[in-house]
Amino acid sequence: MPLRPSNHLTLNRITMATPAIQVENISKRYGKNVLALNQVSLEVGQGELFGLIGPDGAGKTTLIRILATLLLADKGYAAVNGWEVRRDYRQIRSHIGYMPGRFSLYQDLSVEENLHFFATIFGTTIKENYELIRDIYVQLEPFRTRKAGKLSGGMKQKLALCCALIHKPVVLLLDEPTTGVDPVSRKEFWEMLKRLKEKGIAILVSTPYMDEASLCNRVALIQKGAILSIDEPEKIVSGFDKPLLAVRTNDMYRLIHDLRDFESTHSAFPFGEFVHLSLNNPIWPEAIHAYLAGKQHTGIEIKPAQATIEDAFMELMTQGEMVD
Repeated sequence: MPLRPSNHLTLNRITMATPAIQVENISKRYGKNVLALNQVSLEVGQGELFGLIGPDGAGKTTLIRILATLLLADKGYAAVNGWEVRRDYRQIRSHIGYMPGRFSLYQDLSVEENLHFFATIFGTTIKENYELIRDIYVQLEPFRTRKAGKLSGGMKQKLALCCALIHKPVVLLLDEPTTGVDPVSRKEFWEMLKRLKEKGIAILVSTPYMDEASLCNRVALIQKGAILSIDEPEKIVSGFDKPLLAVRTNDMYRLIHDLRDFESTHSAFPFGEFVHLSLNNPIWPEAIHAYLAGKQHTGIEIKPAQATIEDAFMELMTQGEMVD
């Protein structure tokens, strides 16, 4: 049976060895045809910033909703800070902070009113836990009387984070918190998460943005409800062992198709202004240039590329499709 201490200080002390999140072979199906999660297993340590990285429809929201006790899995086991999600949902709800993907605060209440409301629900006050939210709230304070619905996207997310933290949770579950937020606000939000992690709060954050993976201690790459890899971002990238080039021409759409027909190509995927071309074996760029010129491409540019987490993700996804 999980321990039920009387306060958060005791909770942190007696569960030092207990993972913040445990997921073992969780599966979830919607109807007969949609397998949202397929035997997903992962573990998040106390005070760890863990990223769940994958595109829309990968199963990220389903997993977070199961951990937040808002959805029941069909199979498998899941626990938050030692509490099992089915049996101990009341304890879990009292000790987690949850931010859904869509802004869900009261739009017609002010910043201050929303914060007071959520503090009251959890039987606490802003003053009691102000130290935890101070770094975030100081940015909101000039707008404390403004209705939440009138805030910018970045400010809405900061308010939502404050409301998720007001009761001093031991685990934060954040479902795509930076989607639709401007780049500056995204950067600020991740800096806040880093500071919260340093205070010992375990954070599970989902995101479709591959560049955010490098900001996590560890990440799980997920696609079509299945985990492709779990490791530190640097180690996942270091596992990419194919020669990699960045290629572009004046006809990028046709370029992708022509590169995929090239005899030494392992994979070719769009990557910003270039196509990232991974090769089965090293080859001189001049040979690729001659091939593209023969295909009537103009404005050809080829240069070495450094593998990223996105390249690693695409490689793992390709391997998975080959296995299937």
